[in-house]
Amino acid sequence: MPPSRKTSAARFAEYSGLALLLPLSTFVGYAIGYYLDKYFGTTWLRIVFLILGSVAGFVQLIRQIMQDSKDDSS
Repeated sequence: MPPSRKTSAARFAEYSGLALLLPLSTFVGYAIGYYLDKYFGTTWLRIVFLILGSVAGFVQLIRQIMQDSKDDSS
């Protein structure tokens, strides 16, 4: 039995979540860096964690797109 296709509502919900994923992961990375900067008295950790948060968001976005394209082709 072939795998069932996702309904359009399920796809809409998935992509809406992805639309929030990138800004939220960037914000969380920045917030972690900000509080670590305050704790350690540095000024560069917020930049590092901002970049890490952005990269994490893009990685998850690419993973989801790859998974969807694999599901569509089967």
